[in-house]
Amino acid sequence: MIVLIGGEKGGPGKTTIATNLAAMRTADKGDVLLIDTDKQPTSSYWCSLREDRGVMPRVASIQKYEKAVRTEVMQLRSKYSDIIIDAGGRDSPELRGALLVCDKAIFPLRPSQFDLWTLGRIQSLVETASEINERLRAYVVINQASANPAVKEAEEMRSFLDEFEDLKILNTVIRERISFRRSALHGMAVTEYKPEDPKAVEEMTSLYMEIFE
Repeated sequence: MIVLIGGEKGGPGKTTIATNLAAMRTADKGDVLLIDTDKQPTSSYWCSLREDRGVMPRVASIQKYEKAVRTEVMQLRSKYSDIIIDAGGRDSPELRGALLVCDKAIFPLRPSQFDLWTLGRIQSLVETASEINERLRAYVVINQASANPAVKEAEEMRSFLDEFEDLKILNTVIRERISFRRSALHGMAVTEYKPEDPKAVEEMTSLYMEIFE
């Protein structure tokens, strides 16, 4: 399966989700490739840090830009059971190329008005790509939501998303938790980091199962 983690603006945690999914899927299946298409190659840096620290399993990764994203994925799709693409936070040739070859596109969004304003542009990109890529299925995951149960912004965002028929919202909600940042600093997924944060592990595991199971 080819999974794109993308977006139309920066900041909603795409790389955190992409790296966590890559580590979890590699532990599950082994032959997984993470493709970093961002000119600020945070995913690639995370993979290098992971390798330097001897964190196992090793997550295979490459960097590709512009038209090479689409051609490289088409060439490599038969060599890996799964390919995860971390696309930069903007409408770019990399994002558009990845949409043409992926099976699932996951768009992390924060429950904020600024992120909601990008939904129309995201839907337009998905509609255009679907004319060529009939396999494409697009999803939104609410990310970096408040961990305070009294704050209902995630629920409010969920009701707003019902208006976008080409974007299905996933059940999982990822909350703002320091363990995501701490695990990244060690080149780890949150499921690997100790001491374990059970809530963060539960949320990321839930997202993983929604995407891959």
